[in-house]
Amino acid sequence: MCNRVTARDSAALAAVLVLLAVPMAAAAAGTLAPKDIQTTFFDGKGFMATTPSGVTFRMVFDADGKVRREPTAKTGAKGEGTWTLAGDGFCTTWKGAKANCFTVVPAGPNTWSVMKGPTLKATWSK
Repeated sequence: MCNRVTARDSAALAAVLVLLAVPMAAAAAGTLAPKDIQTTFFDGKGFMATTPSGVTFRMVFDADGKVRREPTAKTGAKGEGTWTLAGDGFCTTWKGAKANCFTVVPAGPNTWSVMKGPTLKATWSK
């Protein structure tokens, strides 16, 4: 049995690799860089955050690393904590909880998806 790789086989393999790489690069390119998250959201001005279950909060990320959330209705818990920038996004630590890290992806005009891995955790709007 001969295990030779032909030029045609190499070209086909290259095409498959390119097709696999394009969606990953597109997803990574759509993620806001940490400095862009800081500039857009972490300026002390409030914005709205809505969870997948429909609970809405007014969020304020101060430039000094503090974060506050206040529910806009009777559901949801008020909270305070801290934020830091991370390699590909940001992390929050709410009082009494451990740190969680997220990425931010544009989702439409003045709307962004806050993701923890492949899971939508909130939608931010300004």
